[in-house]
Amino acid sequence: MKSIIMIYTLILSSFFLLHLAAQSVQAAEQGSGKTAKATFAGGCFWCMEKPFEGLEGVEAVISGYTAGTSKDPNYENYVAGGHIEVVEVIYDPAKISYEKLLDVFWHQIDPTDPDGQFVDRGHAYTTAIFYHDQQQKEAAEKSKAALAASTIFKKPIVTPILSATTFYPAEEYHQDYYRKNPVRYKFYRYGAGRDQFLDKVWGKDRE
Repeated sequence: MKSIIMIYTLILSSFFLLHLAAQSVQAAEQGSGKTAKATFAGGCFWCMEKPFEGLEGVEAVISGYTAGTSKDPNYENYVAGGHIEVVEVIYDPAKISYEKLLDVFWHQIDPTDPDGQFVDRGHAYTTAIFYHDQQQKEAAEKSKAALAASTIFKKPIVTPILSATTFYPAEEYHQDYYRKNPVRYKFYRYGAGRDQFLDKVWGKDRE
């Protein structure tokens, strides 16, 4: 009787282990479990969160400041510290490629403007791609060259490709601003002229 019970227990254990193995394979197919960072400056960070947050494989989008000389900047002093507004995108490379993120980025900005973005003027609102490794750098350079060659923009593409430096998250009230303050966000975005410009440039290919 004990032998039968032991055999039955071994069979159940085998099925359980096979089930666990199948779950592991499924998890591996769904995603690597490892995340990477991508950092983009596209003017006002309020307008740069939503386009990335809707993408499968993107786990978080955080507004913040980078590229300045001061430590721990905030909204009151980041400009004086030489920082610019950016979004840090946390993503799963197994689900979405860095190249796709670059494509989304280009579709949100005017890469020919060296002095700001739309209604927001000054260094703090300029565009940039901050790479985190050599692979990102090469992908960004290739993507920028392809955009320039496409002649979608008549002026030179001036968005710089720079090595990522310390990223400082912005205050909580800036995070997901478009969700927390939808009316104010829509009013600001329309008044900034971003959507009008992007619709004119990209047309039906904007999305």
